[in-house]
Amino acid sequence: MPFIADLHIHSKYSRATSKDMDLEGLSKWAKLKGVSLLGTGDFTHPLWLAELKEKLEPLGNGFFSYKDTQFVLTVEVSNIYSQDGALRKIHQLILAPDFKTVDAINSELKKHGNLEGDGRPTFGLSAKELARRLFQISEDIVVIPAHVWTPWFSLFGSNSGFNSLEECYQEFAPRILAAETGLSSDPSMNWRLSALDSMAIVSFSDAHSPAKIGREACVFATDLSYTGLREAIKGRAPDKLLRTIEFFPEEGKYHFSGHRNCSVIQSPSETREKGALCPVCHKKLTLGVMHRVEELADRPEGFEAQNSPPFKCLIPLEEIIAEALGKQTGTVAVRNEYMRFVSTFGGEFNVLLDTPLDDLKQLDSKIAEGIKIVREGKVKIFPGFDGVYGKVSIFHQTETAGEPAQLDLF
Repeated sequence: MPFIADLHIHSKYSRATSKDMDLEGLSKWAKLKGVSLLGTGDFTHPLWLAELKEKLEPLGNGFFSYKDTQFVLTVEVSNIYSQDGALRKIHQLILAPDFKTVDAINSELKKHGNLEGDGRPTFGLSAKELARRLFQISEDIVVIPAHVWTPWFSLFGSNSGFNSLEECYQEFAPRILAAETGLSSDPSMNWRLSALDSMAIVSFSDAHSPAKIGREACVFATDLSYTGLREAIKGRAPDKLLRTIEFFPEEGKYHFSGHRNCSVIQSPSETREKGALCPVCHKKLTLGVMHRVEELADRPEGFEAQNSPPFKCLIPLEEIIAEALGKQTGTVAVRNEYMRFVSTFGGEFNVLLDTPLDDLKQLDSKIAEGIKIVREGKVKIFPGFDGVYGKVSIFHQTETAGEPAQLDLF
């Protein structure tokens, strides 16, 4: 039976996260979304780990349960170090099969950094050295470079990353089973780099608040067990990793290059023509994900990888409802309508993907029309840049004065 998994989230012990990122909030929102398997996030933090050990029920298969939501033990870590004369900043997602392994990981990592200060701890170890130490603890550990194209803190990041997996992980590169797309890229952008052909392309939310769970996710068809999950990722077989659920990458906050302080945004072609300095203040632009993909790609735009799982780009239901109602996400009116839809039709993903439009229209015809537009990909997006999320127009209202023409994704 296929299930939806979101393995990259954070707890209330990470910086800039909601206080509701506890097991109660995570379980509640996983059910609202239709997510069957969540990463715990932050297992290196002593207080969160104590809570996980106290409240999670082991299922005997590498997964754990809390109020009928299944969890797998995960953490995102930050590596900041110098290599080959350059400062490197890499975020990595780590999956572990049990608390014994987690305790061994934490015992090693606390030698190299403070585990109490942040749920996403920072270490001076190189990515290669971290991988070496993790795989010495257990070959069952999974290491996934997080949001691999983001300019800051990623494997291929334009500001502090590398040009290849091998340059980063060296002899441990073959043990890196997957790469995470991040919000500003989708699988088709990653297919353009042949060096990623041996790896699974996965997508997760990096949620810092419960309502963001599942904004990106993977659909698996494998045993509900840690071994089954690891083998599905390792084998990158389309019959086990069925598809990924994506943000429209243009909506991600690093899709195009730009400088937000000067309201400058550039496509890759514009950056090639005009250069990488801000035309207003003459400081270096933050080079976006699309620019970086163009730099490293050895395949043309539109290349389709063989035997790779398909993907579906969605816009969160709250955003659709907010635009339909002319209100902000998180407001009482939007949240009430959200709850009405998900309770009626059995979760957000059922609403966005599977529920017949005629049924949706029975609750609200304009919201149903918005869902139809998103399903068909007929949205307009002013691309995100330099830390600013892209602006979505579902109903194609007039463009904001002074903004470049929005992307038409028909």
